[in-house]
Amino acid sequence: MKHYYFILIIFLFNSCQFMEKQVPSEKELLQKELKSINWKEVDEYPSLSDCDKIESKAQRQQCFFDVLTQLIQEKLSVDTLSMLYPKLDTIEVKVTIFPNATMQFEPQFPKDSVAYDRIKIDSILKARLVDFPKVNPAIKRGIPVKTQFILPVIIKVEK
Repeated sequence: MKHYYFILIIFLFNSCQFMEKQVPSEKELLQKELKSINWKEVDEYPSLSDCDKIESKAQRQQCFFDVLTQLIQEKLSVDTLSMLYPKLDTIEVKVTIFPNATMQFEPQFPKDSVAYDRIKIDSILKARLVDFPKVNPAIKRGIPVKTQFILPVIIKVEK
């Protein structure tokens, strides 16, 4: 009977080695995690203090776009842009929000457009689009990230 216990104990110690599983390396785990992340979307969109109190993520995003578009329209409505280019009723503005909460505005023109002085319009935008309220950057996995989007801005002609 002693031999059976001895053989049973040896078998138990050796059987643990058969149950070992391969542990993936750090690089494999990292690659798997990076592939699972959707880099095209953020967890939280940029927001303004006016929109922070809204609970719904979709409504907070829409509020941000509406308020930002309205602020840009107000700043451009007092300018000579509509007088210089009377046929220009809408301009697309590429907005970049950096992780440090700074913003950059860049006008977008059709590729075949030669009717507009891009440098002049760009300088007008840079001169007018300043002093915005503090913007909270977009968040991805708890880290502020850079976001870009294009806003169509209607240039109003005041008479």
